[in-house]
Amino acid sequence: MKTLLKYFHNYKIECVLGPLFKLLEASFELFIPLLVKRLIDTGIANGDRDYIIRTVIIMAALGAVGLTCSLIAQYFSAKAAVGFSTDVKKDVFSHLMELSYADIDKLGTSTMITRMTSDINTLQGGVNMVLRLFLRSPFVVLGAVIMAFTIDVRTAVIFVVTVILLSIVVYGIMLITSPRYRSIQGRLDSITGLTRSTLNGVRVIRAFCNEENEKKAFNAETKALVKLQIATGKISALLNPVTFMIINLCTAWLLWKGAVLVDTGSLSQGDVVALVNYMSQILVELIKLANLIVLLTKALASADRIADILKIDPSMTEGTIDMTWTGKPCYVRFSNVSAKYSENAEPSLEGVSFVAAPGQVVGIIGGTGSGKTTLVNLIPRFYDASKGDIEIDALNVRDYTYEALRKKIAVVPQKSVLFSGTVRDNMLFGNKEATDDEIIEALKIAQAYDFIMEKKDALDCEVTQGGGNFSGGQKQRLCIARALVKKPGILILDDSSSALDFATDAAFRKALKDMPEPPTTFVVSQRTSSVMHADTIIVLDEGKPVGIGTHEDLMSGCETYREIYDSQYVSSGKGASR
Repeated sequence: MKTLLKYFHNYKIECVLGPLFKLLEASFELFIPLLVKRLIDTGIANGDRDYIIRTVIIMAALGAVGLTCSLIAQYFSAKAAVGFSTDVKKDVFSHLMELSYADIDKLGTSTMITRMTSDINTLQGGVNMVLRLFLRSPFVVLGAVIMAFTIDVRTAVIFVVTVILLSIVVYGIMLITSPRYRSIQGRLDSITGLTRSTLNGVRVIRAFCNEENEKKAFNAETKALVKLQIATGKISALLNPVTFMIINLCTAWLLWKGAVLVDTGSLSQGDVVALVNYMSQILVELIKLANLIVLLTKALASADRIADILKIDPSMTEGTIDMTWTGKPCYVRFSNVSAKYSENAEPSLEGVSFVAAPGQVVGIIGGTGSGKTTLVNLIPRFYDASKGDIEIDALNVRDYTYEALRKKIAVVPQKSVLFSGTVRDNMLFGNKEATDDEIIEALKIAQAYDFIMEKKDALDCEVTQGGGNFSGGQKQRLCIARALVKKPGILILDDSSSALDFATDAAFRKALKDMPEPPTTFVVSQRTSSVMHADTIIVLDEGKPVGIGTHEDLMSGCETYREIYDSQYVSSGKGASR
């Protein structure tokens, strides 16, 4: 929680005024039993109607002023809580954006979603209630005890006993439930992750008729969460009945003792009523405090989880060179590059060295898990190489700022990702200043122009979430067009033509080659037809380069490449002509 205290800096005034007005309200409330005492002992006992009316008016005025103070306190508390949570959410989101792919992989998407939503909302509610009640309730309890001593010391001792007993109960329950609430939030992570993966893969689940298994898995996770919540809730639920029991027993003793003292003339009837009122105030405030403790326990658990995110140092350090990109194709050099996803893991890429001249096309081919995507992910520094150097325009990628580096690069990932909105909105994602002519040019190169222009609204046609209203091939072409609108110096196509037919793929490659200044392009594919015309082809096998050269070079000198080629071009039991 200490990590998050700095976010109150902009709300110091609200954090002072909120509790202050609550204390003012509580002060007025503490005077009410004394007024009731005088009303009974002086007004009613003497039949003084004017005194009764004046006292009632004073009580009503105190109630009105107390209500006003309460509303003002609520305003300042809510303003501080909402502002605090907004600032925390902004910083958590910004921090997550600074983390590398490796950091995000380690955290998990479901964990990040839960902490950005459920945890911060719980923390906001906790801050609001703490500002309103954390000082008010103890103040009223302590004030009621002091006021009781001013009335009669002998009977006021029961107030001290009551407060001690209730403090033991509240602290004990908080000690037991605090770790349990943290476990509950952890369970929410698991359910969020399961729900997300199920919704993302719902078509596959239905295709394999696996709905029942998914329901069982979800029900098992939910039941485990419910079981933990019920067990924790049962412990928390003890607060109110135990509090009521202690208070009611003490009130019964107070009435019995007060009746004896009234009968002997040691106390007046007004004194007993005032003491009972103060005991009732303690009852109400301790119930509020008990509920606040439950909420505070949840909030502290959530605060620790949020602080854990903010304490994560990015595994990659940003460079300092912020060069203005000239818009020209880039020079890329790999020098004995190796990479692995964690310190103890086996290298997923090892000993890669090659040079890509500006405007050249580099094909990367290999079997599943051979390290193709890992290689291209090192160029924009989604991951860092564990060994070796990667240079762009004669500068190490580690020396660039992230923005300067990634302005040069456009990536079309394996999974086609479109955002809800319009086609134009998606095309402007990488270049907000792009004109319609530039968008249309990119669509033409990506072979997406025809099917977009057939739409009623053309560039303004709607794109549903995830691009669900487009086919797989159409989504891939739109993603390629979006990358081209950026006019990058380096274009990375990570198996982005897998859903394209051969004719469309060939037309796209020709259009890309015919650009006035084509970018330095990296084509990741498992199809030799997509890479065979590249200037350089890198063949990977289990993370190691087993061949680098042109198609002709590799057909004669690389067995792995020749096997891939033959497996795709076999005809009548014979390899295609070479």
